[in-house]
Parts: sequence; structure tokens; C-alpha cells
Amino acid sequence: MKHIRSILTLGCLAALAATSGAQGLRPGGGSGITDIMRAGPRLAPPAPRPAPSTAAPVQRAAEYIVALVNSEPITNTEVQSRVTRLMRENAEAERVPRAELTRLVLERLISERAQLQLAKENGIKVDDVAIDQAEQTVARQNQVSVEELRRRVVAEGLSLREFRNDLRDQLLLTRLRDREVESKVKISDAEADEYLRDQRNAPTKDAALQNINLAHLLVAVPENATEAQVATLQQRAQGLAQRARSGEDFAKLVQENSDSPDRANGGAVGMRSADRYPSLFVEATQSTPVNGIAGPIRSGAGFHVLKVLAKAQLGATDATVTQTQVRHILLLNDPRRTTAQAVAQLAEFKRRLQAGTADFAGLARDNSQDASAKEGGDLGWSRPGQFVPEFEEAMDRLAPGQISDPVVSRFGVHLIQVVGRRESKLTQAEQREAARAVLREQRVEEAFSTWVQEVRARAYVEYRETPQS
Repeated sequence: MKHIRSILTLGCLAALAATSGAQGLRPGGGSGITDIMRAGPRLAPPAPRPAPSTAAPVQRAAEYIVALVNSEPITNTEVQSRVTRLMRENAEAERVPRAELTRLVLERLISERAQLQLAKENGIKVDDVAIDQAEQTVARQNQVSVEELRRRVVAEGLSLREFRNDLRDQLLLTRLRDREVESKVKISDAEADEYLRDQRNAPTKDAALQNINLAHLLVAVPENATEAQVATLQQRAQGLAQRARSGEDFAKLVQENSDSPDRANGGAVGMRSADRYPSLFVEATQSTPVNGIAGPIRSGAGFHVLKVLAKAQLGATDATVTQTQVRHILLLNDPRRTTAQAVAQLAEFKRRLQAGTADFAGLARDNSQDASAKEGGDLGWSRPGQFVPEFEEAMDRLAPGQISDPVVSRFGVHLIQVVGRRESKLTQAEQREAARAVLREQRVEEAFSTWVQEVRARAYVEYRETPQS
């Protein structure tokens, strides 16, 4: 984890994601499995912006308003702070003239501010429980504790309040995008079928369009490791890679040596499209055959040794994916019940389930606010990318039989249980859905770009001159 930008990217996929990559439980309600399914990309997070100061304003030469967005000010401090961060995180930015970079950053801030205002106007909210979960996701995906994450955030020059404000803004922007853009993009069966035919008939195979199943072993590198420590850890990773190449059981090597939380299942990530893996992993394994070993490769978390378990081209007759049979209990967002209360209720359900005093299917039928309730919460067999990222990230961490802690999504709070997993060939209908997801991602990016321009054009923006000293 080199910079805060990478931290924010991981967290808001959920969120983040992400972040990272929707159809989902819509704010107006919904029914059944389609209400928590998603097929679109994650919105990339904005760079951090300082939280509004609570101190009394002090007139300084460097602090002044540079623009008003619908009467809301953007200050010079906000712009310069982001410029500095951008230059530190991106070598390309250092080659852009400072004045031009400042102009581009200001325009980005104006666009974001207009979107956040629209989110507020539409009543879109993010509570502290969702931010807590996003923070935990960031820490987990960076292979550190929440306490260590917070220490690193502060070390990067960002206060915890600013960091959480950034997470809140990203969640707001993601939910706004889901509502205004992603839910309106549709791909027809004919378009998906044509795409599959093109892939089958393509003379060359694009690695980015493959489904791949990787297993990875992580040798973690501490944030402030010395060169000697890094060299020692790299040598350890190289030794493990050599043992794997010599034929030792990779799953056993992972279970006994990996620093990754998924070591219990042998490090297998599951069959999914290449764009759902870190680009570093895809590039490292692009020319690696099935059962081959790649690495060690270095990331912000440490050194990774990768094994290619399977590859399949989208559209091929033998294309397979890792499917998960999952069920859930959903408590929808409700003005009469806070998110914290829903979390507490589902936590009590989990306690009862683990104590053997309750049955998951029975609790789902009696309490879940989803059309799957009548099926005991059963969502059937799902493929990667089928659910909203908050749900899927939690689901992927569960072994069969395990029950999650309460999971906050943009649509409510879930209690998730994985029933089973299997490798399965894609049916024609499932391949069509995978193709639809690829096309939809492309279409969403185009629609989102147009929508952002429209939001910016509707905003009243007043630029201010730099005060003369």
C-alpha cells in the first residue's frame, strides 16, 4: 500500500470498490434475486478532499475561494491539497505543468461537488455503519488491521475524519451512479449473442476477455520494512515458488505459509473474468499455462506466488466459472429502523444459528424482506459478478457452511450463508449473461461520461479571481 489513493480504491468498490464494477436492491423496493444482482463496473473513487474546517476562518494569502458550485465554495486549499497528492501518487502528473494540473483538478472538484449536491437532493444517504464496513474492507484488502490502516492513513497526511469523509463521498457517488446511470443501461439478447459469436470467431484470443481461476500465496511485507527485510521476504517467496514449480501441493503450501486471509481454502480465488482480478495478476499469468506457476510478483501488500488453475475464453464451449450456492436474510433500509438496529438484529440471528437454537431457512422465511424469503432465503447458484460488490465481497470470504457477520449494502443489511461451491460449465444462457455484463460495462462507461457532463452543465459555476497581495 504505497499511497492513500490505493487505499481509497480498495475500500470503495465496495465498496468500494470499490469499490472496485448495477442492478441491485432499488431504493423504491424490489423483489427477489434480481434485486441484489449487479452486472456493471465499480466507480473509481475521487482523490481525497479536505473536510470542512470547524475552526474560525483565518484570512491567509493561500486560503481563498476559487469557485462556487451552486453557491457552495471550493477553496484554494482543497485544490492545492489534491494537486499535491496527485503529483505524489502519479508520476505522469509530475510532467504536467502545474497551472494546467491545477485547472484539471479544479474541474474535477467542480464535477464531483455537483454530483454530491445531486445525491443530497435525491435523498441519498450513507450512515456511519456503512462507512465502518467500508473501512474494514479497505483494511482487509490491504492485509492490515483497522488500527494499522488508520495509522497509515495519518502517516500519509490525511486525518481520519478526512478519510471517512472520502469514503462517505465515494459511497454517495456510487449510489447516485447506480440510480441515475447503471439501472438504465440495457443490453438485448441479440447484442449479447452477437458478441459471443464475435468472440468465438475472433482469430486471436484477448486475455482480458478470458475467465481465469487463480490461486495465490502471499508473503506479506510490512509497510516500513528495511531493504534487508524485503530481501529476506523476497527470498522466502522465491523459495516457495520454486517448491510449487517442483510439484509440491500448492494448496498445502498456501495453507502452511501464506499471509493472506484466504489461505484456509488453498488461496483459490475462483473462476471469474480477468477484469475482476488485479491487473498485476492478469499480466503476470497471461502467458502462464494451466497448472503453471508465476511469480513471485510484488504488490503493495507483499510478494505473490500465483498458480493458474484454469482458463477459458468467453464464448468457448468449455467455458467454466466457480459458482456459489448462497442464501441470505435481508432487512431493507427502513425509516423506522436504523442500520445499526438492523445490524444488531441480524447479529442476534447469527448468534442463535451458531448456538443451534434457530434454522437459517426458518429465520429467512419469517424475517427476510426479499422475495427469496419464501424459499428460505435461497438465491440458488450464482456466478461471479452477479451480486452487488458489498454482498459478493463478503460471500467470497465464506467457506461452505459459514455465516457472515451482518453486511451493509446500499440497499439494506444482509446475513449471508454459503451453502456450497462448484466449478461448472456455463450454459448458453449463462454465457449470454456474461457477455451482457461485458457489453453493459462498456455501455455504462459511455453513459456515465455523458451523464457527468450533463450534471456539470446544469450546475451554476462561478469562478473567482486569485486575490491580489
